[in-house]
Amino acid sequence: MDAERLIGVSRHALAKSADALEVIAEAWQAQALAQAIGNQLASAGPKELRGEARELGEAGGRGCGLPDQPGLSLGGVRALQLTGVSDPRGTLTALGVLLGEVGIALVAVACDTDEEGLYWQCIEAMDAADESNDRVGGILRRLAAREREREKERARDRESGWEWEWDGPTVR
Repeated sequence: MDAERLIGVSRHALAKSADALEVIAEAWQAQALAQAIGNQLASAGPKELRGEARELGEAGGRGCGLPDQPGLSLGGVRALQLTGVSDPRGTLTALGVLLGEVGIALVAVACDTDEEGLYWQCIEAMDAADESNDRVGGILRRLAAREREREKERARDRESGWEWEWDGPTVR
């Protein structure tokens, strides 16, 4: 399943989470998805983003729960269904939204619980989601800088009489 579709499924599941353990399970699902997307971009994404994508994969891995945790074992780890990332910018933007929503849901659970263990579990999951979201933001900034540089190159080429087509330069 494409990354953006998996992110949509995760956002829907998070929105439908009815109790604290479901929210935590969805936080782990989101982290597993961040790990899988980071790993996918590190191996097959744009070369200049591979180092940062690897860091996203590592950050996502640090925030994942164990596969035998309640909620994860029922439906399995959703990220294992990832088949590819067709649009890195769109995928990372959507992943950032999901991670932000996870953080908000975890704050609500942490504020609502009297159980110290659950509270600290939420705090750790919030930290992990925040770290992954920081990595996503860094990659998106890098993509934007890359696109600005390409636009500058195209403008210089147009000024010099060259225009780039999808199959290479042509003189106009």
